[in-house]
Amino acid sequence: MNNASRVLGIFEVSKGAISGASADVKIVFAAALKANATGIILAHNHPSCHLVPSDADKYVTKNMRKGGELLNIRALDHVIVTAKGFCSFSEESLL
Repeated sequence: MNNASRVLGIFEVSKGAISGASADVKIVFAAALKANATGIILAHNHPSCHLVPSDADKYVTKNMRKGGELLNIRALDHVIVTAKGFCSFSEESLL
């Protein structure tokens, strides 16, 4: 995202297996820096349709937020998408 809240691009970090996926902070912010982003929105799916963020989801979000603080790139939201709906960390005050 840029300062005007426009999407600069979509970057696929990883494809997961049935039980999980990894998100490397370095890879995420390398893409954000190349795009001159001022903010990022993280998103992933839960094939299980559980909208409750896992401990791993919270851990990744915390690390992304910390990494962004060092680079002055804000983590604006982390969205979990399922066939039943979505969960926004920002709306749930988890960010």
